[in-house]
Amino acid sequence: MVYTVAKLAKISGVSIRTLHWYDEIGLLKPAYHGANGYRYYEEEQLLALQQILFFRELGFELKQIESILKRSDFDRMAALSSHRKILQKNVERTKKLIKTIDKTLEHLKGTKKMKDHEIYLGFSKEGQDDYQKYLVNRFGDKIKDSIKESNENVKNMSKEDFEKTKKDWVHILDDLAKQWKKQASVESTEVQKIIRRHYEWLKKYWTPDQDSYAGMGEGYTGFEWKDVFKQYDSEHPKFALYFSEAIKSFSKKELS
Repeated sequence: MVYTVAKLAKISGVSIRTLHWYDEIGLLKPAYHGANGYRYYEEEQLLALQQILFFRELGFELKQIESILKRSDFDRMAALSSHRKILQKNVERTKKLIKTIDKTLEHLKGTKKMKDHEIYLGFSKEGQDDYQKYLVNRFGDKIKDSIKESNENVKNMSKEDFEKTKKDWVHILDDLAKQWKKQASVESTEVQKIIRRHYEWLKKYWTPDQDSYAGMGEGYTGFEWKDVFKQYDSEHPKFALYFSEAIKSFSKKELS
């Protein structure tokens, strides 16, 4: 069966705009173009899109997904089995967190007292450790010092300082979004001043070098940032890509 881009968008929940973008960057090409110039997709592309969505759910960046899918030894069956294991693990953790919520509600109502250790059921270090492993895999052992630095800085940060950093983050996004809507170049003085603020803001947590800062900017295009950027771009990719490119430009000019 053949699907137009509109039909694929409808059944997958991925917007037409995003499908066009995936085509532009080479992540998901249609099976062919019709004489009318329309994109047409077949089962192979539908399954490829499913893989993209799975990897996005699991926090992979678009360039990583493209690299994985284009590998000659990519095995779709093995990938699906791996996805299932990870999702099953997440389901089990979610169930624990739901139990913690229910027990906490009973505790607060006075109907059943919680044991001390039950307050933190589901909040294991495992999630944080997994994320740190991802960072090490992404940037190498050199990122370990930055992780340690970030953990120490957050631990020593006062509540007032932490609240201020949250407000500063929002102001940075607001100001960058204004430049994005004006279609200002990512290399413009105004945009680069905002990125400088972002870099200085980030240094309150850890100090990235050229590669890790550019890589972190690339990470903003990941699915997990969709909710963060949705008020600026409901489709997510364009603003995130703008942010990423601006960071890449700053990294190259200021951190090389």
